[in-house]
Amino acid sequence: MIEKLSASKLARTIGVQCKEHIKSSHESFLSAIRSLDHQLSDQLEQTEEQRIAIRKRHAPKFARLALESTSLCDLIRYGMPKQIKEIGRGQYGVVSSCEPWAGINPCAFKSVVPPDDRHWNDLAMEFFYTRTIPGHPRIVKLRGSVIDYTYGGGSSPAVLLIMERMTRDLYCGLRSGLTWLARLRIAIDVIEGIRYLHSQGLVHRDIKLKNVLLDSKDRAKLTDFGFCIPEAMMSGSIVGTPVHMAPELLSGRYDSKVDVYAFGILFWYICAGQVKLPTHFDQFQNKEQLWNSVRRGIRPEFLPNFEEECWSLMEQCWAADPVDRPLLGYVQPQLEAIYNSVKAKSQCQSASSTSPT
Repeated sequence: MIEKLSASKLARTIGVQCKEHIKSSHESFLSAIRSLDHQLSDQLEQTEEQRIAIRKRHAPKFARLALESTSLCDLIRYGMPKQIKEIGRGQYGVVSSCEPWAGINPCAFKSVVPPDDRHWNDLAMEFFYTRTIPGHPRIVKLRGSVIDYTYGGGSSPAVLLIMERMTRDLYCGLRSGLTWLARLRIAIDVIEGIRYLHSQGLVHRDIKLKNVLLDSKDRAKLTDFGFCIPEAMMSGSIVGTPVHMAPELLSGRYDSKVDVYAFGILFWYICAGQVKLPTHFDQFQNKEQLWNSVRRGIRPEFLPNFEEECWSLMEQCWAADPVDRPLLGYVQPQLEAIYNSVKAKSQCQSASSTSPT
């Protein structure tokens, strides 16, 4: 019986059976791995959601404790800053110049009176982010804070955030007049500031003219982190300044690309060299009409003095779909190339005008 068996056929049969068994075992192994991968992914997602939920709930409370304790220490060590004069006023506070404080000169402080717990939490988070991120030349550095518990008769304490004194904001700079070269340099500075915040995992969410401050040499720094938030904690809240708000902000689903959109609008003002509202936006009676138009694709108009390269960058930055907006790492070298070209032309014109005839 055994002698009648074909060795070659037996080998082929055994080989086929082994191959099928290995294939079946491999498929079972892959199926088990996929199942484990899905289970692990679900567990990680749930853990991350729980972590973010805990962070959202408790971070403002810890930030407020940090603000109050730090402010008490600063008050004991350096005293209350003495106001010189008011130099600016915004929706959420008053900015004043002050006498030298804690060895800082010149310096200024923003005075805010939080009307409720929500505003207290927002202010505390602004303090936390501004105080804890490492220093950067394109970010206004918070130097200290004190709380005036006697303000308003003690019923509504005022929080004073002390920072380095800047010369003016970009809104005032454009109104006073800035050269095209200086404006391009400012645009690059703003991009550097936004990129730094993003590298720290933060999204500013309120990039606009009044939140860009200029020093005596017209170099720019970003300020006002009241709406700044870690990208992972963005819960769909609608914040910002209407003209600079990306369309997806209104849907509640957005990421750091909202800062790219806002820069595109800011760059329009920088290239325009003035602060007048774009004609396409000036026709609306309220912010709801403005938001509806932005969702339909309405954007600021092209002006005769715009260079094509700059207009192209604007259009890319304020693209309706966030995916179509460029990375800031792409925008910065484009701006630097434009800046260097303008600078070279300016130097050539200056040289030709001073050369003997």
